[in-house]
Amino acid sequence: MPTASRTAPAVLAGVLLLAACGSQSASPGDGDGRVRAETLCPSDFQRYESAPPAEPSVTATGTPTSLPLRSSYEGVEDGVKITRLFAWGPKSGCAGVDYSADFEVTNRETETVTYTVTIGFLSPTGGAVDNVEKTVETVGPGRTVKGTAVMAQTAITAPEVTGAQVVKVRGVPADEASSASGPCPASGVRLYADQGDAAMGLRVVGLHLVNCGSEPYRVNGYPKLELHDEDHDTVDGVRILDGTDRISTGTGGGGSPQPVVLRPGEAARAGLAWRNTTQAGDPVNVPYLRVWAKPGADPVMVVPELDLGTTGKLGVGPWKKDDTYRDPAATAPRGAPSPR
Repeated sequence: MPTASRTAPAVLAGVLLLAACGSQSASPGDGDGRVRAETLCPSDFQRYESAPPAEPSVTATGTPTSLPLRSSYEGVEDGVKITRLFAWGPKSGCAGVDYSADFEVTNRETETVTYTVTIGFLSPTGGAVDNVEKTVETVGPGRTVKGTAVMAQTAITAPEVTGAQVVKVRGVPADEASSASGPCPASGVRLYADQGDAAMGLRVVGLHLVNCGSEPYRVNGYPKLELHDEDHDTVDGVRILDGTDRISTGTGGGGSPQPVVLRPGEAARAGLAWRNTTQAGDPVNVPYLRVWAKPGADPVMVVPELDLGTTGKLGVGPWKKDDTYRDPAATAPRGAPSPR
């Protein structure tokens, strides 16, 4: 898949809800069609998501105000185009403004793709106010699908937004897309990457394997990895090390592989570790990682955004039972006593 998903990760995407409402206080701005931001009532957002108004108007009753078109989102980035930017105004009993950006995703590839789009909301000076991720699933070849990214304001005196831009586009083959929830894949297991952790140049990301099927699932060893760049070409010249101790001790990815049997609802974890040190040569960035849980398993493509610098090394730990995993259908973490 050559160029569908490049640019400057996940999933999952950009719905932000607030837990509190403020008092009513509309601030219509300076007569330029903008609405100043204060706080947001979640009922406003929910109503907009379920039934967006057909014709925006400048009011303080909950209808969106169309903001001026900015050059920052007139272009198309990797098949994604922002078409409208709205300020969502307050209504009776709740003061505040949130912002929404409508966008279109066009799949220029020959296979069905699941996209993760990051939309950046901009201040009047062009600075970043917030980034929102939105996942657009199963976009067929040649199809254009619409989406909406919503940025909810949480501060009493939140920044004004007057523009938006496409910050990043990532796309994976739909039949290899990872997910931490939703319908169980035909394989009977979910495989996904977490958000990871970074400190002093050390990066650590967890790969998670969850048995969502009805039969035991067995693994023994290390997940198999294949590195891909922004063009989805394989990346050569990076050594994949068994274990993470040669990157850093204490990351939890050491030790010898042991057989792991996952009963339905149980999970395992394998750690990735690397350093982003940059010395001589060109730094290597690997947004995509194709992962096989074990030989013969269906591949899953995750987007851990590996900034490997010039180190040329990536450590991967063995699969280990994750006794802290909480089954959404359970009342307590695995390994913990059930509440009385």
